[in-house]
Amino acid sequence: QLDLVESGGGLVQPGGSLRLSCEVFVFTSEWYAIGWFRQAPGKAREGVACLSTYYGAPTYYIDSVKGRFSISRDSARNTVYLQMDRLTADDTAAYYCAARRFTTTQALCTLSSDPNYWGQGTQVTVSS
Repeated sequence: QLDLVESGGGLVQPGGSLRLSCEVFVFTSEWYAIGWFRQAPGKAREGVACLSTYYGAPTYYIDSVKGRFSISRDSARNTVYLQMDRLTADDTAAYYCAARRFTTTQALCTLSSDPNYWGQGTQVTVSS
């Protein structure tokens, strides 16, 4: 079982940066894929960036954030980060950390393999 707790959202101006954190309370030694998802009002939820605790597994990003967002993991702190740079109004959304065991980063992020662990979400608003 995994418990996920997000933090780090807020209001930022266009072009600014934010870093989201997802603290992972792990009650299993099994590997899992974990990532960040977002949902804007009136839009479908989408996977933004995902990584895996399986050694050597690739990270995954949706095209709209490539080169601007970076996902990383600090295993000592059991925390996954999403560094978001050059933010635009289109990045405004509720952001969620989510995970699933025994799946790939692409399957998780494209929601072809539904996450079964979710955090409570944190709001990111990009506005001047």
